Amino acid sequence: MLKLEFHCHTNASKDSLTRPEDLVKAARKKGLDRLVITDHNSIAGAVAAQHLDPELVIVGEEIMTTCGEILAAYVTEEIPAGVTPLETIRRLREQDAFISVSHPFDAWRKGGWQEADLLEIIPHVDAIEIFNSRCMDPRFNQRAMAFAEKHNLSGTVGSDAHAIFEVGKSVVWLDPFQGPDGMREVIRQAKYQMKLSPWWVHFVSTYAKRKKKMR
Repeated sequence: MLKLEFHCHTNASKDSLTRPEDLVKAARKKGLDRLVITDHNSIAGAVAAQHLDPELVIVGEEIMTTCGEILAAYVTEEIPAGVTPLETIRRLREQDAFISVSHPFDAWRKGGWQEADLLEIIPHVDAIEIFNSRCMDPRFNQRAMAFAEKHNLSGTVGSDAHAIFEVGKSVVWLDPFQGPDGMREVIRQAKYQMKLSPWWVHFVSTYAKRKKKMR
């Protein structure tokens, strides 16, 4: 099976200082087979990393819609922030991207979702994130898992790594696949390795944002 990190960031995100080359090196060192890089409203870091290691890196994006964040893999054209969820999904479908939903019930983050908005989009997505290592209240992940089970949805998990030491904290194990259609075929049989990050990892992101502002 392939060991896959589905949610991580580089310095193309405003709240990360991780260079693409360092992320690639760390992923290989930790035995990851695939790395979906999902910077906030940007594919620049993922594209740079893919040039370094085309076999490892899948270009993704974490997109802030008007209702919450969408998590996508196999993105070929960057989607801007501030678009409605359905329009974001339409643009991703045009690229044949694999579509998940970031930390859907994390009420402590701007990218969390209201259940009514989530119900509107679930017929149009491939999965939802059922475990995010940076969710500080375990109930947020528990609610996501229960929601996925209730609505017969596939699940993704991810470390949401903004720093090197977080990479691979939570991973998806998948049968070998090629491209977004292949990922859709095997996602139902996914196995998961899930672990929460310590509460203070959010200070890493805060530091990154402040340091970038000082520049």
